[in-house]
Amino acid sequence: MKRVAILVLVAALLVVPWVPHLLYPVFVMKLLCMALFACAYGLLLGFGGMMSFGHAAFFGSAAYLTGLAAKTWGLPPELALLVGTAFAAGLGAVFGALAIHRQGIYLAMITLALAQMVYFIFLQLPFTGAEDGLQQIPRGTLLGVVDLRSDFAMYHLVLALTLAGLWLIHRVVHSPFGHVVVAIREHEPRARSLGYPVERYKLMLFVLSAGLSGLAGAMKAIVFQVAALTDVHWHLSGDVVLMALLGGLHTVFGPAIGAALVVALQYYLDAFGGWVTLVTGLIFMVCVLCFRSGIAGAFNAFVARRRP
Repeated sequence: MKRVAILVLVAALLVVPWVPHLLYPVFVMKLLCMALFACAYGLLLGFGGMMSFGHAAFFGSAAYLTGLAAKTWGLPPELALLVGTAFAAGLGAVFGALAIHRQGIYLAMITLALAQMVYFIFLQLPFTGAEDGLQQIPRGTLLGVVDLRSDFAMYHLVLALTLAGLWLIHRVVHSPFGHVVVAIREHEPRARSLGYPVERYKLMLFVLSAGLSGLAGAMKAIVFQVAALTDVHWHLSGDVVLMALLGGLHTVFGPAIGAALVVALQYYLDAFGGWVTLVTGLIFMVCVLCFRSGIAGAFNAFVARRRP
């Protein structure tokens, strides 16, 4: 049943560029970027049990580095995306090395403090444009063949990279590495007593989550041709936590549902200004009270009850 639902969803996403009057392709591209970002964060929190309040640092830094590589260095989009993703993964290694030795709220506060440092660095760097952001990032030509100035071509690139990232998350979760990570989350002293190098596993998971978050930020910078301070602000770190909790922490693709819900609310209720935050908060309260395991978790439980 899940496979059928996934195939139907992928087929529907492939149809989107052909029906722009029903769904705006650029909006769907933003949704895909945020879905990958949320699932990458869910990999760290839901399966690794590590609460980070600084994931916007990876998302935003990749956006800025991708824009710098494409606009200033003149790199093609595939290399610019690679530069942004690699930088985010490297930053994740630094964050992880400093944070994984703590747990709970202490780990969260360390990541938040480091992310704020990254925010102020990008605020002061000359190439970032400060409050105006890094604008007019060229989309370029993919592999020298595909002109990404076309939303049609850009959409299919974003869809392909997002699906590849989600597939990687699925493979990691269901791999022996993923099982060890879950074991560490459930009972770290026991995993350590069995001989597993706990810190190494945590660091690898942190780097993987940061790299995928960076890929999401790099794609968003190319799509909208701008990297702004909002991409690296702590508010975005809070949004991704909300997305993961709404969708379902202990599910692979649940955070993507939460991301779709939050992005849709922000898009369709934008005319109401600050009311968006109120409505999002009310929905979050309802989900926490009624669906403790998130939307995807509640759906999985419903399907399990229906099975003979």
